[in-house]
Amino acid sequence: MRHIVALLAASFLAAPALSQGGGPYSVEGGGSYASLQDAVNAIGGGSGTIRIAPGRYRDCAVQTAGRIAFVAEPGKVVFDGAICEGKATLVLRGQGAKVDGIVFTRTFVPDGNGAGIRIETGNLEVVNTMFVDGQCGILSAEDPSSTISIDKTTFARLGKHPDGTGAHALYIGNYGGLRVTRSRFEQGTGGHYVKSRAPRIEIIDNSFDDSRGHTTNYMIDLPNGASGRIADNSFVQGPDKENYSTMITVAPEGIEHSSRGLVVENNRASLAPAFKYETVFVGDWAKDGVIVRGNTLAPRIREYATR
Repeated sequence: MRHIVALLAASFLAAPALSQGGGPYSVEGGGSYASLQDAVNAIGGGSGTIRIAPGRYRDCAVQTAGRIAFVAEPGKVVFDGAICEGKATLVLRGQGAKVDGIVFTRTFVPDGNGAGIRIETGNLEVVNTMFVDGQCGILSAEDPSSTISIDKTTFARLGKHPDGTGAHALYIGNYGGLRVTRSRFEQGTGGHYVKSRAPRIEIIDNSFDDSRGHTTNYMIDLPNGASGRIADNSFVQGPDKENYSTMITVAPEGIEHSSRGLVVENNRASLAPAFKYETVFVGDWAKDGVIVRGNTLAPRIREYATR
């Protein structure tokens, strides 16, 4: 994955390029539109792809039906600070959505839960995307019949700022399942890097680098338990923590989903040089048969503890 600075430098263009027909938002098989919402409305309850011309936009949209793919050349499209419904740049409650190649930045709202993407219903796939300098990257409502998949995506400098409550880089409610692969989480500004209430999770081959985080909490929080797999990730515990006791939690807010068979394996965890404490890699409140094995841990990291 490209470095954040390089991607953002390529992204900060002076103005959007107009596609043929006069608007930067082109619906495949249809016309081009001056606003993102107009392009979403054109697809309506059907299925379609919106291709976004390179540029920097203060634009947002609400999807209420259908299946829509929002597609850009990676790093060339930036949505900067635009919020719909006081929630997010993209508010999604259709049948499904895909977001590919977009940079979301400065997503702030007064209640502290501004997001690049607010997913309320339907399946969501996110790939080659960046969430930088905001409150939440992705925030979900509850839809137990749907799933969320995230791949090759960066979450950086996200969390509780300014003075918000409850913001996390990635916060998934009671969705059917969450899969996160080949993604980066770094430089958090509060809250957890991943918080998920989904009953099934796969968190595989990601980087969690808290060495430059500020007042952060857990790397991965499964507050109500989950089954699935956390594997082949790398973790660096940073020195500026709101809570430094545990890196991965299982059911600290009470058991709602079985964690029997949850496997945490083949991960690598280290401590930033300025980190002065001992910590636990997996803290298990569920005591429900979590399997922890094959992890490579630095000194002062205890692999597993029940709470």
